[in-house]
Amino acid sequence: MTTGEHKRVAEPKAGTLPPRERGILNLIVKVLEGHQIESGVLFDKPQISLPPNDIANVCRILKENPRTSFTMLLCIAAVDYKEHIQMVYLLLSMKHQVTLALKVNLPYPEPKIPSVSGVWRGADWHEREAHDLFGVHFEQHPNLSPLLLYEGFEGFPGRKEFPFHEYKEY
Repeated sequence: MTTGEHKRVAEPKAGTLPPRERGILNLIVKVLEGHQIESGVLFDKPQISLPPNDIANVCRILKENPRTSFTMLLCIAAVDYKEHIQMVYLLLSMKHQVTLALKVNLPYPEPKIPSVSGVWRGADWHEREAHDLFGVHFEQHPNLSPLLLYEGFEGFPGRKEFPFHEYKEY
């Protein structure tokens, strides 16, 4: 797939989009024309997948474009699939009363992605949590100091490979 193209992903059997959400997903695809995205469905929510380097720019467009108005970041979650770490961003457009899921796959050994804390200040703690627990490095983040773990903690306890049974608390 070249830059500027997008590919529609087959809808999972778990859900389909109601007509209004389908229309908003089509609008999002038009607004993001020129970006490498894949559109689909996450249960009953519109979803797009994109490459890591595009996340901050795409989020800024989705927030600031009056046709989309995804002004609220609900959550950022990291998911360990062993072969890659997937970042999931849930955005809310109060104007359209719809939630959008953004998914980005990161390489497992050294997951890194641009920070969206410059788009939504509330991303700060979500990104620090993913950094602590999964080792995701958020480029241009203003302060990736530990949020949940102490300074010097070794390993990433959110990852499936973390040896919980061997861990000793001091």
